[in-house]
Amino acid sequence: MPKYQVTIADREYPAPEEALNALDLIATGEGTHHLLHDGKSYVVEVLRTDADAKTMSLRVNGREHHLQLADKTDQLVKKLGFSAVSAIKSLNAIAPMPGLVLDIMVAVGDTVTDGTPLLILEAMKMENVLKSEGDGVVKSISVKKGDAVEKRQLLIELE
Repeated sequence: MPKYQVTIADREYPAPEEALNALDLIATGEGTHHLLHDGKSYVVEVLRTDADAKTMSLRVNGREHHLQLADKTDQLVKKLGFSAVSAIKSLNAIAPMPGLVLDIMVAVGDTVTDGTPLLILEAMKMENVLKSEGDGVVKSISVKKGDAVEKRQLLIELE
C-alpha cells in the first residue's frame, strides 16, 4: 500500500514515499513552487487547502486541478469497506464504523449548520470528528460520552 493515494478527476494515483522523496520541489514565493519531474518543469500554485477534508486545489502550468488525498489509514478504511456509509448523505449522525464516543459537542435543541462538529468517535486508534451534513436542529442524542457504538448505529438525530 503506498504512503499516499491522490485522486484527481475520479482517477486514483498511488504516491509511494520513494516517489515523493525524489521530487525536486522549490518554493518560489508564498504558495508558489517550481517542480522538476522526469525532466519537465512545472509551476505549481497552491490555491486552496482543507486539512480536515484532505483536499487541495492547485494550478499547475496554468491549469487548475482539485486533489483528494488519502493516507494509509484512509486507504485501509476504504479497503475494509467502512467508507461506504460516508457516501450516503444523511441529516442524522450515524456511526461510520465501530468505536467509542469520546465527546459530544451539541445538545438537544441546538441549531446546527452544514459542517458543524457533532461528536468525536474514536475508532482504529484515531479520533474522528463527525460533522453535520446539513442544517437542522438536534432532535435527540442516542449515546453518551464513553459509549461503545456499532457501525451504522444512530448517534444523533436532527430535524
